[in-house]
Amino acid sequence: MLINVPETVVADALRGMAAAHPGLTVDVENRVIVRRDAPVAGKVALVSGGGSGHEPLHGGFVGPGMLSAACPGEVFTSPVPDQMVRAAAAVDSGAGVLFVVKNYTGDVLNFDMAAELAEDEGIQVAKVLVDDDVAVSDSLYTAGRRGTGATLFVEKIAGAAAEEGQPLERVEAVARRVNGSSRSFGVALGACTTPAKGSPTFDLPAGELELGIGIHGEPGRERRPMMTAGEIAEAAVDAILADLRPNNPVLLLVNGMGATPLLELYGFHAEVQRVLAERGVAVARVLVGNYVTSLDMAGASVTLCEADEELLRLWDAPVSTPALRWGM
Repeated sequence: MLINVPETVVADALRGMAAAHPGLTVDVENRVIVRRDAPVAGKVALVSGGGSGHEPLHGGFVGPGMLSAACPGEVFTSPVPDQMVRAAAAVDSGAGVLFVVKNYTGDVLNFDMAAELAEDEGIQVAKVLVDDDVAVSDSLYTAGRRGTGATLFVEKIAGAAAEEGQPLERVEAVARRVNGSSRSFGVALGACTTPAKGSPTFDLPAGELELGIGIHGEPGRERRPMMTAGEIAEAAVDAILADLRPNNPVLLLVNGMGATPLLELYGFHAEVQRVLAERGVAVARVLVGNYVTSLDMAGASVTLCEADEELLRLWDAPVSTPALRWGM
């Protein structure tokens, strides 16, 4: 692994991020990443976070048009409430703060506690829970569905609404609508390796794959012999469309889990597009790449978000972050 020692991997990454992106203020000691111009007067602030190992989520999405701040925890471990309160205080302009929380037990509990502490300090806080994964209803990490690829859609679209100066209740409503309109499904071709363990998080024999995995290396709904990209696309899209029946065109995210090269992701994307066309689903916008990862896991996920004109407008709005930028 390309690290010094497991104990400093997050701090080392934050130091490198600070050096690479002068538009961010990175507090390495307290583990808070903030857009340099925060707080922005009159603007609702968006704060998210979670365990490290999912980069560029969340720190790579801090900047104009998206998140105001992010709180990285240890690898696959929730950040603590103090980080979240510190982040909220750093970005609050008086217009309120929206916490974007993936549905993992540690994240939910810590963000709930942070919201109470922040409100005690006079910061108005709203929360939206992202729970888009259709693969399993409960897992090792959650009660209910896991939060995965739709987190990017929520942060981008709600971030655009906040950038327009929309009030907190409206930004929260948009975020909830995006989450409610989104579904995801992932597949692993190989397990990930955490720095602390130094070995794969689960055993996946050669010639097999895991359907319906989460982003922490947890197992999915079933294990099968290796399938073609087309067969995997059919399994993923059909699992999503069994739960989401879009009447409008969709935003499509074809996401790599960390170790899948773009050559394979683009080929997989072609198959996903084929299956969606065969199922009568129109695609309005596409994003292909490694955005919500699981360290060095080989695999991919598909996320669909049914998008009306307002959501498309907010998706297309300018954004300037380390990992996502257009229109600026």
